Amino acid sequence: MSDIITYNGSVCNINYHFVWCTKYRKAVLTFSDDVKKVITDICKQYAWIVRTLEVMEDHVHLFITTPPFDAPSKIAKIVKGSSARQLFLLHPELKKELWGGHLWSPSYYCGTAGMVSAEIIKRYIAEQKTKK
Repeated sequence: MSDIITYNGSVCNINYHFVWCTKYRKAVLTFSDDVKKVITDICKQYAWIVRTLEVMEDHVHLFITTPPFDAPSKIAKIVKGSSARQLFLLHPELKKELWGGHLWSPSYYCGTAGMVSAEIIKRYIAEQKTKK
């Protein structure tokens, strides 16, 4: 999980934990294998590494590693938007449960995780001031 990845011009370890819910928190995700495949394929398309992906009937947890040039808001927009379109095509019965053409709630949670804690980073920076 803590693999350092080299991208063009940068070396980093950026991990995000996303959580988002279905619209109205309806328990309609009874086909978790399809949801996992769709989200995994989207992530592969953008070279985002899926670390963990769990699908419950009313929400999704996604833990991924991304390059530094992809903002969390962009990632959430792409994954939620693309997956909704594809899942509505795969499961047209969803339209009966979720009127208005929206699968996901507009909000989401995003947290970060890296190799070191905030305290270790603060101590490292403080120590740099004493070195000359």
